[in-house]
Amino acid sequence: MKIFINDDFLLSNGTAKTLYFQYASKLPVIDYHCHLSPRQIAEDINFKNMTEIWLQGDHYKWRALRANGINENHITGNASDWEKFYSWAQTVPYTLRNPLYHWTHLELKNPFGINELLNGNTAKKIWDRCNTLLQRPDFSTRSLIKKANVEVICTTDDPTDSLKWHKIIKDSGFTTKVLPTWRADKVLAIDNLYDFNAYLNTLSEVSGIAISSYKTLIKALKKRQDFFEQMGCKLSDHGLDRFYCDSYTEAEINTILKKAMNEEVLTDTEKAKYKSAILYDLAIMDHEKGWTQQFHIGVIRNNNTKMFHQIGPDTGFDSIGDDLIAKDMATFFNRLASNDKLSKTILYNLNPSHNEVYATMIGNFQDGSIAGKIQWGSGWWFLDQKDGMEKQMNALSNLGLLSRFVGMLTDSRSFLSYSRHEYFRRILCNLIGQDVEKGLIPNDMKLLSEYVENICYYNASNYFNF
Repeated sequence: MKIFINDDFLLSNGTAKTLYFQYASKLPVIDYHCHLSPRQIAEDINFKNMTEIWLQGDHYKWRALRANGINENHITGNASDWEKFYSWAQTVPYTLRNPLYHWTHLELKNPFGINELLNGNTAKKIWDRCNTLLQRPDFSTRSLIKKANVEVICTTDDPTDSLKWHKIIKDSGFTTKVLPTWRADKVLAIDNLYDFNAYLNTLSEVSGIAISSYKTLIKALKKRQDFFEQMGCKLSDHGLDRFYCDSYTEAEINTILKKAMNEEVLTDTEKAKYKSAILYDLAIMDHEKGWTQQFHIGVIRNNNTKMFHQIGPDTGFDSIGDDLIAKDMATFFNRLASNDKLSKTILYNLNPSHNEVYATMIGNFQDGSIAGKIQWGSGWWFLDQKDGMEKQMNALSNLGLLSRFVGMLTDSRSFLSYSRHEYFRRILCNLIGQDVEKGLIPNDMKLLSEYVENICYYNASNYFNF
């Protein structure tokens, strides 16, 4: 039987194959946003089995399992690791035309060298083969990173994190750079006052600064940011439902924060003012450090409250939001640009109907100082599949400069997810190759190869300057 994930997978013409095999496939990976565990990298662990490395924490797969009628006990419950893997194997054939089908077989092919289709009949053979390989030294976390030719990894870290594991990795001499990313979402999370105050207490403790006012809150954050900078951090990241850009005064923010610290009920207006102030000041801090700021916008989280209370957040009950975002986004960035405080920025949308909004918004705030200073990031979450990537690149091509795009990232918790970079590179090369075959762009391999290489690697390398 013909191998499904063969050498020409997703490459439909000769130009695409030349671009991929001679140029794109050989380049290192810069994974500038992910959720890998620094501890697992520091300890260079070997996972016990495929369920540990492949299914734990993967809410993409969990959603498909639930949709296929699999009981929660075989997803996040007490079923054995083999039972959970077998449930996934039985589900895979039902994921045809879902990106999970592609990702599953790409991840079996590389690094495991398995070309068989996963299903109930092949499950035991594939389980045994993969589990045997996972025990070998060349399948430890660091070895998997090196196999994938990863040059830089940027994890996602709270400002209160000790970054202990990053230091261990750095001191070990591991050649792949593993750098922290500043993710200050909890300092915006003023909706739950109990958790918010617990967080302020932790921030106060690790910074050594008593937080009693908005000024001291910012002082504590700046001290932690200095520490992150010392540990190699060059990026921040924010996960937001929308941009906050309400008008406020310093006195108002101090009053709101004091009310919050006393656990007095806040109005929606007060919450929005506080979030507007802190988000703006975090952006100012990024500019002062010369960091790149990232904004992930448009998710509605934890829609199923029963399951949220049962198994917690990030378990597969989030969806695309449909809020209007353009006006607030423009106002937020205009404030920064008007004060010459707009740092390098990457925007990610979750709602595909916002594609052209984002593609045009980034053009409003390019200032000629850095090529591609304001970026529209690759298809995120529900959009990081073939259709989503192609639509993002087509919109960016039509309304901006795809040639300056910093390319793909994994946004993943799995050490097997580096095949997403291969997936992206194949899709990019095919997109360009199809245009060549149609006579829409010239068949100039010097021009085309530079174009592809820049998007796959060099743009990110120059932009982040790790």
